[in-house]
Amino acid sequence: QVQLEESGGGSVQAGGSLRLSCAASGFTFSTNCMGWFRQAPGKGREGVAIINTGGSATYYTTSVSGRFTISQDNAKNTVYLQMNGLKPDDTAMYYCAAARQTYCISSYLSRSGVFGYWGQGTQVTVSS
Repeated sequence: QVQLEESGGGSVQAGGSLRLSCAASGFTFSTNCMGWFRQAPGKGREGVAIINTGGSATYYTTSVSGRFTISQDNAKNTVYLQMNGLKPDDTAMYYCAAARQTYCISSYLSRSGVFGYWGQGTQVTVSS
């Protein structure tokens, strides 16, 4: 029953912007910890941003701080990732994830095992 569906990926020139969406269903969205992770070919999955959907606390990996913004719309059960000032190094498959627990800690960015539910991913490609 739990489903996470990403959308909004695409190809963009360096310096451009994209907004990713993650539509969630099958769980209590308003009291959860959700995040965006990404994986480039030949590299491991890394945490990008996390949000506590109950308290709206947010955390970002250093490389995207100031450029990316994670947000939520509880009425639509949707989490967004606004990406501005995109760089070629941002090229990756981006995944939406929901944690098994209802609280968030910044260290979860490096602990993907905390997240029990994952979407299929949406590709982001940034050209130089």
